[in-house]
Amino acid sequence: MNKPNVVMVGLGYIGLPTAALIASRGINVTGVDIHQKVVDTINKGEIHIVEPDLDGLVHHVVKQKYLCASTQPCVADVYLIAVPTPFRENNQPDLSFVESAVKAILPTLSEGALVIIESTSPVGTTKKMNALIENMRPELKGKFFIAYCPERVLPGNVIHELEHNDRAIGGISPVSTDKAVEFYKLFVKGELHKTNARTAEMCKLVENSSRDVQIAFANELSIICDKADIDVWELINLANKHPRVNILQPGTGVGGHCIAVDPWFIVSEFPEESKMIRMAREINNYKSQWVIEKIKNEALNFELKYNRKPTIACLGLAFKPNIDDLRESPALEVTEALIASNFCVMPVEPNVKKYDNFTIHHLDSALETADIIVTLVGHDEFIDVKKKINEKAFLSFVN
Repeated sequence: MNKPNVVMVGLGYIGLPTAALIASRGINVTGVDIHQKVVDTINKGEIHIVEPDLDGLVHHVVKQKYLCASTQPCVADVYLIAVPTPFRENNQPDLSFVESAVKAILPTLSEGALVIIESTSPVGTTKKMNALIENMRPELKGKFFIAYCPERVLPGNVIHELEHNDRAIGGISPVSTDKAVEFYKLFVKGELHKTNARTAEMCKLVENSSRDVQIAFANELSIICDKADIDVWELINLANKHPRVNILQPGTGVGGHCIAVDPWFIVSEFPEESKMIRMAREINNYKSQWVIEKIKNEALNFELKYNRKPTIACLGLAFKPNIDDLRESPALEVTEALIASNFCVMPVEPNVKKYDNFTIHHLDSALETADIIVTLVGHDEFIDVKKKINEKAFLSFVN
């Protein structure tokens, strides 16, 4: 395990930074992605996502020939799987991407190889993928290793957290756990905690469900304060002066591919037992609808006053500040809902150059043109917006 050949299946927000970090240790990594454009971009030493410090790291490891990209896996000692695990319309987890990734590595999988799933997954996924491999490659039964190790990083600080955060690592067997721990020691400085696959799978879901519940409290509080004519930001600041209180900040909702998705994996498998987790999801989803109605009411007041429909600037589309990730973004949901309701909307997202469904506007142009300014995401570029808009209507759903 000193210098294993590694295949990383999935070169998105987790896969690419992980592949680059491993490659920076002088380990040969082949990144695999189904999108030829992504492969070509990386092989030029460039990146297709926004993440601080990632561009320089990728450029370096590609130039040093420790990282290359392909649309097909090759023979390796270690296979990492970091592909999406979305949910279907009925909030049931969709494992088709993970299954496709496992099937893709089957032709090159050999005796003694280690397979690690990093994709957030329902409990039992590692066992299912182990069975899939054994069914399709019966000659490998008992002759390969498989483990689960979820990422637990914050977009915008991924490189640092991949290296320094603790990891929970659970194998399908103790020897698989040990093999995976040995591998992660090559590039992770955080503590590596051994467990079994089911516990490691549940650990990731529980972490994000806990956050979702905490955010739901803050979002529900913001709705209550609006009705009670109380400044929620001042209230939270005062309440947090208590030594044992730490209320989070409310927002437009909850987005991203973790907190907005992972709790449903628990709810789908344990529907009767997960009442609080389900309610938190429903509260955070409702918050986005509440925001839409608040903006519509402001637009209606403007129309009644000026006898014309207003132009609305929606500031921010990403699911959190200072990144370009639009997955499950409540800000994007709000913006698209307003557009679908035939409002004249000027979306602003400084971290995204182009979006297929509508035109993204420059901040200065939107502030000058729009009648109503709405801050949906707390990007750094929006900090002083209120000072620039004079007497225009201003709504902010972030602090």
